[in-house]
Amino acid sequence: MHLGPALYVFSHVLMAFALVFAVPMAWAWFHDDLTHEMLWAQAAALTLASGAALWGLTRRWRGELATRDGFVLVNLVWLVLPAYAALPLWWMVPGITWHHAYFEAMSALTATGATALSGLDRLPVSINVWRCFLQYVGGLGVMLLVVAVLPMLGLGGMQLYKAETPGPMKDQKLTPRIAETARGLWGVYFAFSLLCLLAYRWAGMSWADAFMHMCTTMGLAGFSSYDASIGHFQSPAVEWVAVVFMALAGISFLRYFMVLRGWTLRPLWQDREIRTYVVVLGAAIALVTGMLLVEGVYADPPTALRLAAFHVLSLATTTGYATTDYLQWPVFIPIFLLFLGTFVSCAGSTGGGIKMVRMVLLIKQARRELVRIIHPHVVNPVTLGGQAVPAQVMAAVLGFMLIYGAATMGLTFLLLLSGLDLVTAFSAVVATVNNIGPGLGEVGPAGNYGGLSPFQLWVLSLAMLLGRLELLSVLVLFTRAFWRR
Repeated sequence: MHLGPALYVFSHVLMAFALVFAVPMAWAWFHDDLTHEMLWAQAAALTLASGAALWGLTRRWRGELATRDGFVLVNLVWLVLPAYAALPLWWMVPGITWHHAYFEAMSALTATGATALSGLDRLPVSINVWRCFLQYVGGLGVMLLVVAVLPMLGLGGMQLYKAETPGPMKDQKLTPRIAETARGLWGVYFAFSLLCLLAYRWAGMSWADAFMHMCTTMGLAGFSSYDASIGHFQSPAVEWVAVVFMALAGISFLRYFMVLRGWTLRPLWQDREIRTYVVVLGAAIALVTGMLLVEGVYADPPTALRLAAFHVLSLATTTGYATTDYLQWPVFIPIFLLFLGTFVSCAGSTGGGIKMVRMVLLIKQARRELVRIIHPHVVNPVTLGGQAVPAQVMAAVLGFMLIYGAATMGLTFLLLLSGLDLVTAFSAVVATVNNIGPGLGEVGPAGNYGGLSPFQLWVLSLAMLLGRLELLSVLVLFTRAFWRR
């Protein structure tokens, strides 16, 4: 297989990524931080020069991307861009190693929110802006942005869309051209982002804090500019703003696009996945609120409801914010919250996990098999939205779940072999594969990933990559058939 076309397009991605450095550079300039401003300029120049050099070497291979090229390109983006994004962290954060810097950048671009840094309150504003803005860019996917703004490359846009878009139903296009769809998705993303920014500002945040937390809320990513996360603000208004926009961002942006195109809410309330999403979240909030009151953790029902709603939304949508150390709550609750993060987010949202639609299909498939035990010859297809789900989709869902379980266990065993305790190892893998962020034990909401060894950080970096690209898009590169001509 010839890699020229994928490398040619990647050169443009790299040059476009150099422009992203302008955002923290502007914040450094605004705060009269000349030293860091120059370092941002150097990082941008190095990224731009690398992309230009690669473009010069590969421009003769310009052409339409095949399906395999799309998967190679997407993996290149998510493997290499974190290395360039890590450079400013490596240069500017005191005492940071390259392992920690790459882990932090991978966590940011995959919208995981698993931080290896402490003392965030003391970092330069431009560094925190960079961490949070990377999550904003990565939330909906770098490749969707590239397909939207670089249509002149003649890309095989649908190949990129399939490789990048989360969820099993990837053949659905909302507009005749995939680039138009991508622009529509980003338009919806920007509109919600503006509302979120203004809402945080209204709730009492400074403009800088509102911008950074808008980035990580809409990206369902969870980085903060404070070690105490959202708890730093001690503000119920801020927490409720976060609850609202985390809930909105956990729903498919494809559906919002359809709502705006047709000026009707029917695409939302007719969607089985979204209805299940709302029911599961409501039931989880009620359950956690009840447990907090019954166990005497909080005596005030409004406080219990607010904290339950905040942490259920934060973990279930894979955001990862915290206002308190919920590991001190009854042991059922933190494990339940981590479990929710594995499946609640909708396909097409910025969240991680296996996605609610897959869980719905798995439950329907299980029910179908139970019926077939009693009635072996009955015709009982799995349906979604009133239509039968094709057999190849169900096969893909079952295959995904098999690989998901195998990858989770395999990565956990690697961490156990490295000497990590069981609770920390398993929860760290679950939290990173599902792009949740905080886990349990050493990597819980009151701690971070900074105390892990370099080997453990690289294992979890791989877990974040697998989770962001939904495993199959990465693991297909390791099959012999993929590379066969």
